Amino acid sequence: MSKKTLDVREFACPIPIVKTSLALKKADPGEVFEVIATDEGFKQDIKAWCENTNNTLQGITVEGEEI
Repeated sequence: MSKKTLDVREFACPIPIVKTSLALKKADPGEVFEVIATDEGFKQDIKAWCENTNNTLQGITVEGEEI
């Protein structure tokens, strides 16, 4: 299983979720993405997006300004 990093730092809502959605549409089944964001709303947005799209959220980590 491959892992890709998607850097959406410095983008404000709704761009981090839009870029995440576009990246996953191009992904292979089972591919794992690490998404790095700085928009505080991303934590709630990614949870809701995963629930609505049946994608699995493995976790959220906050380190400084990065989510």
